[in-house]
Amino acid sequence: MTDNTRGALFMVLAMAAFALEDMALKAAARDIPIGQAVLMFGGAGSLVFAGLAKAQGTPAFHPAFLGKVLIIRSGFEISGRLFYALAIALTPLSSASAILQATPLVVALGAVVVFGEQVGWRRWMAIFAGFAGVLMILQPGLNSFDPLSIFAVLGMVGFAGRDLATRASPVSMSSAQLGVAGFMMLTMAGGVLLAVSGGLTAPSAASLAFVAMATIVGVFAYSALTRAMRTGEVSIVTPFRYSRLLFALVLGITVFGERPDNWTLLGGAVIVSSGLFLLARSQSAA
Repeated sequence: MTDNTRGALFMVLAMAAFALEDMALKAAARDIPIGQAVLMFGGAGSLVFAGLAKAQGTPAFHPAFLGKVLIIRSGFEISGRLFYALAIALTPLSSASAILQATPLVVALGAVVVFGEQVGWRRWMAIFAGFAGVLMILQPGLNSFDPLSIFAVLGMVGFAGRDLATRASPVSMSSAQLGVAGFMMLTMAGGVLLAVSGGLTAPSAASLAFVAMATIVGVFAYSALTRAMRTGEVSIVTPFRYSRLLFALVLGITVFGERPDNWTLLGGAVIVSSGLFLLARSQSAA
């Protein structure tokens, strides 16, 4: 198994876990403000990763936390979480999701500019084909966009910057230590959202259970994402982010009884095909 194959596998696993995390947080937000749900989720995740770091015999806070790369990563993490949450709250979900799926294009471009990776025209075509598949699924119309969609754009840029900074982070930092940093930023973003959206609400047993579920799968997702961005070529691994939509489709069918139309099925096929093509190209070039 090549590094690109392992990186792609970790990315797919991360996207599956993130889809479950989204489902759990959305369910929790039915009883408590979204800012409170994110705040609780971030705090719990920070504690879990701190415990994992201690179990590995390393301090929870790495000295590199105060380094330039980690400060930049933290800034992107906060902006990504904060602006995307605002986009979900203030704009149509389809518009925000469509914009977010442009993240692989921004990361691939950043890999060329920042890391000097070589991306041929075939890979670019496959990346754009995957994005076209996303548009087939979401079918965003002009009427679904409004000026507030800038929040989704800023959130997408934040996530792309975070992923690139993860790639550039010191190799001496463990995934657990990166997780502590990431979830601390998530806690801060939740605090900002809570200050904007209103005060604390007494959580129900159900909302606590959903936050706990989000924490478990979120910790796994974050660890797998970090591993993915540190394994293989960024331009090969990143497009497998598109698989998150496929897992969302499965959850929609099995949990909420949704029935995808033909455009949705066709878009999913295009996404999978583009990802497999990118992986095949990387292996043939090895």
